[in-house]
Amino acid sequence: MRTLREPPYIDLPLARQEHEREDLLAEATALVERVEIALTPETRPHIVIGLRRDGAASLYFGEEPAWHFNTAGELRRAYAHSRLYKAERGALVALDRRRTEHEVQLIRHELTSEETATLINRLRESVIELAAAIDAGQYRLIGQVPPEADVLTRVRPLLAALAERVPIAAGPRVQ
Repeated sequence: MRTLREPPYIDLPLARQEHEREDLLAEATALVERVEIALTPETRPHIVIGLRRDGAASLYFGEEPAWHFNTAGELRRAYAHSRLYKAERGALVALDRRRTEHEVQLIRHELTSEETATLINRLRESVIELAAAIDAGQYRLIGQVPPEADVLTRVRPLLAALAERVPIAAGPRVQ
């Protein structure tokens, strides 16, 4: 898994000052079930996997990348390569931040098929590696909310599906 140390995905409206991502295990209450793991050996950032009440999942590989899916398991939003991405009409659009003295603007760029393939391949590679590590027991559980949840078992079908194919949502919303 390749990671870059950049600010995390921030929902609109954008803050003018960015901060490192919060402690997702403690504070990501929209993810009613979530787990934080460290792949072993622990040479990489921790991974947080969370599920919303409706079953929509999010995957956070350290500070970056972050991948957000809808209830059908389709990619709806992402933060990778220091860029925000969102789904629109079954395609991906990049939103680049341009900071001025008084505001943060988002400059929209429709991804080409090659750019989309590169981003999707990065996601698939990360998911394949994650699923293999979970299946082989090559991880350490950092924490889980609620403690009795079995998030890893619940997300295995999603990881298996994403390893084969990453569908893109019609839009950026959860449903």
